[in-house]
Amino acid sequence: MPGAEIVSVSVSQRRVRTGRVTVPDMYGEDVLAGDWRRRKVIPEVDAEPDLVVEDADSGFCGAVVGFEYGAVVLEDRHGKRRNFPLAPAAFLLDGRIVTLRKPAVAPAAPKQHRTASGSVAVAGVRAQVAKASRIWVEGIHDAALVERIWGDDLRIEGVVVEPLDGIDDLAGAVRQFRPARNRRVGVLVDHLVAGSKESRIVAAVTDPDVLVTGHPYIDVWQAVKPERVGLREWPVIPPGQPWKEGVCRAVGVAEPYEMWRRILASVSSYKDVETPLINAMERLIDFVTEPPDQP
Repeated sequence: MPGAEIVSVSVSQRRVRTGRVTVPDMYGEDVLAGDWRRRKVIPEVDAEPDLVVEDADSGFCGAVVGFEYGAVVLEDRHGKRRNFPLAPAAFLLDGRIVTLRKPAVAPAAPKQHRTASGSVAVAGVRAQVAKASRIWVEGIHDAALVERIWGDDLRIEGVVVEPLDGIDDLAGAVRQFRPARNRRVGVLVDHLVAGSKESRIVAAVTDPDVLVTGHPYIDVWQAVKPERVGLREWPVIPPGQPWKEGVCRAVGVAEPYEMWRRILASVSSYKDVETPLINAMERLIDFVTEPPDQP
């Protein structure tokens, strides 16, 4: 009949209109529509330095040399550089499509603080009560210099540094101290060289719980690097003349205490003193802090 509408019931409820006539869709929904197959997963790769990749669009191939403005910088074998956005599936790695990403920045390792002697500083550790063992030095200048460099280490170890006012009676001082395995003495001696008066004095000390060592310099002043004090080298003072007074005259300083103040102010760490002094002090600290039960 003219104008009649034919309706047929089928599995699909969708209508396909042709003119004024509606006929059923015999095939239902488009079987190819939608995500009918499993989508391919594109791997993500860290753009590490020297990783060689190819830009999928331009074909430019190069090694990763850095990042600029959020883009990766590639350098080809001719040294030419180009920047490429870190877009998804934008690069080829060994012929496979990948997504490059900027590597995560690893957390910086905690910075180690060091004492003036170069040892790793131990945070939160209080100075120990003084132990029985001692380190002896010849005078107050030696003691002040040792404190300036090794003071933090010695406080943690509980070791006291005592000036002797010279070593002429070193053997008597050792006998009076009565060293033992848990009561050791380390002695720092100036000008400890073969044939010197100091070497003869030291030879008389044979107690196994006493270690005597030293440096070759006439005075502990000379163990400080001369350039730290503004000198090219320490002045040579003729034998028989007081050494400190001779140095003061040579450099134009009125009094030894003024020169010493200048020397001590120039020292802030082990880097400011000569190696023989460093080696001698490290040996003494190891000796007096060795556990008593250790053979």
